[in-house]
Amino acid sequence: MFSNMRKVFFLSVSLFLLVSSAGYAVPPEPSVALAPLKPTPVQEEAEKYISSYLRQHHFRRVSVNDSLSQEILSRYLDEIDNAKTYFLASDIERFKTKYGDILDDQFLVGKADAGFAIYNRFLEQARKKMKFVISLLDTARFDYSLIETFDLKRDDAPWPTDQKELHRLWRQEVKYQLLNMKYSGEEADSSALVLSKRYTNRLSLLDQQNAEDAFRVFSNAITTSFDPHTSYFSPMDFENFQIDMSRSLEGIGAKLQIENEYTMVNEVIPGGPAFKSKLLNKGDKIIGVGQGARGEIVDIVGWRINDVVHLIRGKKGSLVRLKILPVSQGGKGPSKIIQIVRDEVTLEEQSAQKSIVERDGRKIGLITVPAFYLDFEGQKHNRPDYKSTSRDVRKIIEELKLEGVQGIILDLRNNGGGALEEAVKLTGLFIADGPVVQIRNSQGGKLVLRDEEPDVLYSGPLAVLVNRYSASASEILAAAIQDYGRGIVIGGRTFGKGTVQSILNITRPFNFFYKSDDLGQLKLTVAKFYRITGESTQHLGVTPDLVFPSFIDSEVVGEDTYPSSLPWDKISPSDYDRSSNLSDESIERLRQRYLGRLATDSLYTGYVKDLNALKIFRKKDVVSLYEPAFKAEFEKVKNFEANWSRDEEEAENTADDKPDLMVLHAASVVGDMAVGAGQIPRGAASAPWHSQQ
Repeated sequence: MFSNMRKVFFLSVSLFLLVSSAGYAVPPEPSVALAPLKPTPVQEEAEKYISSYLRQHHFRRVSVNDSLSQEILSRYLDEIDNAKTYFLASDIERFKTKYGDILDDQFLVGKADAGFAIYNRFLEQARKKMKFVISLLDTARFDYSLIETFDLKRDDAPWPTDQKELHRLWRQEVKYQLLNMKYSGEEADSSALVLSKRYTNRLSLLDQQNAEDAFRVFSNAITTSFDPHTSYFSPMDFENFQIDMSRSLEGIGAKLQIENEYTMVNEVIPGGPAFKSKLLNKGDKIIGVGQGARGEIVDIVGWRINDVVHLIRGKKGSLVRLKILPVSQGGKGPSKIIQIVRDEVTLEEQSAQKSIVERDGRKIGLITVPAFYLDFEGQKHNRPDYKSTSRDVRKIIEELKLEGVQGIILDLRNNGGGALEEAVKLTGLFIADGPVVQIRNSQGGKLVLRDEEPDVLYSGPLAVLVNRYSASASEILAAAIQDYGRGIVIGGRTFGKGTVQSILNITRPFNFFYKSDDLGQLKLTVAKFYRITGESTQHLGVTPDLVFPSFIDSEVVGEDTYPSSLPWDKISPSDYDRSSNLSDESIERLRQRYLGRLATDSLYTGYVKDLNALKIFRKKDVVSLYEPAFKAEFEKVKNFEANWSRDEEEAENTADDKPDLMVLHAASVVGDMAVGAGQIPRGAASAPWHSQQ
């Protein structure tokens, strides 16, 4: 299974944070214009195969017409200028008139001329911006006493009408960043120097752009028009991706991606240094990297992903410092510097873990499953001690039963998936034999994966914890437990990734001058997952039985945040039996007791108060550039960040073996199930459930 990841392997220099000022000097235009980029014959041939493979093998049968053409154009413009600070309204009108109805025709015949023409205009405008900003930082004096505000979010804003308006936006960008850096602790002179270096570096990168860069972003605009998990890898991209991304796990244990000019954390690997430190989160933006405790923090905004990975990667035991924009602030607050000691990520460190929660005089077992892992080689060679999630959890359950627990909590929060067969086997530990998940391909063919073991390892009270980062295989397990009525699902709505991807080599008949696979690879969506009820997990995810609010921003995290994500749908259900498990009435009684406890919990009340304040802050799209007002707001954000970090650790992390707030309330729910309070399985007596184990 491939983790959910926006693989946008291209350089985009549009800024997410825009920022106003006084005088400036417009730099002279270059005396020698750089030659426009053109697609190579190999790229055009690859485009033909990409077109053919998408139309033949992708799950979504997309009609190749003007509607697709306009979708590709819209996505392409969003990728290279999502903040609308490069192109003019006249550029957009010209693109729509000239290319809006022909991109589909070029797609069919393997032409990329229109995409390259747009990219060349982008490069032209981007170079102007870099030169303008560099000159501005050298000559301008900013007036921070002016009463003015400016939009942080411009994706819905109109395109600038002329160059003068662009200059205003570029000046605002610089002013905002200087204020931000000043109140993050940078000296004024140092801030200007850092920004100047950043834009100088980005200008240099722009001048080094080649046909590969243009083809990469244009091709991915095409593939992501089919769905967000489909992407093209050139031979160089695929090799670098395999090498750099795998090696990056030997550094801090995080998968990175480029989104606009920022390096963003796409996944924190369970068991790795970043995971253990609890300092780096999915969605954080890394803007600087320093080596050791005193090494200079190198600004990496605008860098290619491979260069960033090389900088972050290092020897086991060495220290790396990362300057980040925390996701908790929505990218709008102050930066902070964190330290992580590099290490290797091993399968053992990702293993399921157990602990005991004492709640209301009862012992509840907690099993944390950070990923669905499987030692494929060990399984293939039938080694007796090979590692797998289901084998480890089986052992843990046996140990918990010997310790006399009265119920079990299975924690799948932040579990992004993994080996599908392990999710099926793990489900089988809690249910009798029967279907677990359905898979349907684009031709309508259906495969049902089943638990083949009639025995149930654990039949007692069970709760499954999920959140917005629970995805793919995690959703399959949670959905099956819910559909069978085998346990109670607690937390937030899951990610909603219910699609299956496969990587295809783009091959052509053997030619003496070329390797057969030198056109690259295409990762594309070929199937969808469905619950045993027939409902898809795609787009909507799994809705918990009992909701526990989370600090994760569902407005920016989740399958439904992607414009091209495949829709939810439904197929025929599987034949399964839930008659001996939880009834809807039992779940409702548990819910009422759960809500009653939350209402009287002062820790939960404080948690929700801070969460609501965070939601208000995240929706703030306008910032003042009047320094006293900016400072006041900035300090408020810094204080809030400190409080938020503390509350999140108490509410959503486990520290020093002290269970978090959500686990404590889940333990109370499982305790209710254990004594039969408000919850009685169908066909069972009112005796405590744990007596049935």
